[in-house]
Order: sequence, then C-alpha cells, then structure tokens
Amino acid sequence: METFQNLILPFTVSIIILYGIINKLPVFEIFLKGAKKALSGTADLLPALTALCITVSMLSSSGALEILGKLLSPVCGLLGIPEEVLPLCIISPLSGSGSLSVLEEIFREFSPDSYIGRTASVIAGASETTFYAVAVYYGSVGITKTRHTIPAALAADITTYIAAAFFCKIM
Repeated sequence: METFQNLILPFTVSIIILYGIINKLPVFEIFLKGAKKALSGTADLLPALTALCITVSMLSSSGALEILGKLLSPVCGLLGIPEEVLPLCIISPLSGSGSLSVLEEIFREFSPDSYIGRTASVIAGASETTFYAVAVYYGSVGITKTRHTIPAALAADITTYIAAAFFCKIM
C-alpha cells in the first residue's frame, strides 16, 4: 500500500504530461498559467487567514477562552456536554491546529479511553473549523456577506457537541 501511495502522484503527473505531449499542447505554458492563478488565489486568501490567526491568538493569550468556558459551562451542563471538553468546543470552529492541541491536552489529562476522551475525539472528528472554512472558501471568491452560513454552521457544530456527548455516554 505504501508503494502505491508513493507512486500515485508521479504516475498521475506523468499521465497528464504525456497526454499534453500527445495532443501537442504547450504543457509548460499551461502549468505556468495554473501556477500564476494559484498564487493570485493565495494572495486573495491572506487577509482573511491573517485576521483569523490573529483572532485565535488574541483569544488564547488574553484568557478569553477560559472566561467564555466558565460562562458557557452551566448551559453545557444542561445539554449534557462535559465541562472538560468546553475548550475544544470553543476553539474547534476557529482553528484545526488549535483544536488538536486542546484534544492532546484532554487526552493527557483524562486518557483517550475515558468518557471525556471519547467525547472529545468524536467532537474533534465530527465538527468543522467553521470560521476557517468560511474565510478560505468565501475569501477565495470574494464573498464578504456570509448571510446564514455562519449561524447554520455553528448550529451544526453545537448539534455535533450534543450528539457526541449523548452517544459517548450511552455506548
């Protein structure tokens, strides 16, 4: 399987180049046009991603995440979400790498096989980095008004948190 994984990309690129040569296409020129388009797309995304990274850093450094966790803890208790996974629930819509480091902390403290560890695993695997996805996808095409996207996505995230806690508790 590893050999297949190592060969699939070179094989695919070779087939594309061979196709271009057989059809007498300017393969290198087409490649350069695609690379230029990708660079301009990346440049369009940078402001949104920079704002997102700064926001996550500010929330983490300022202690706002802990305060928000304490404020949400009574509501989460009513919904059946363990208080120990609240930091993951808060950071997950913002940052994938941030949520992975929170997940690692939860595993260290409670073990992956505990109820809290299993709930955190399901939340990490089933939830979306909502704000990152909106920044990337909407930013790449220049959409500035997200309308109902963020509320709907956050409602889906909250549903994921509740379902994760419920199903991990009964299993």
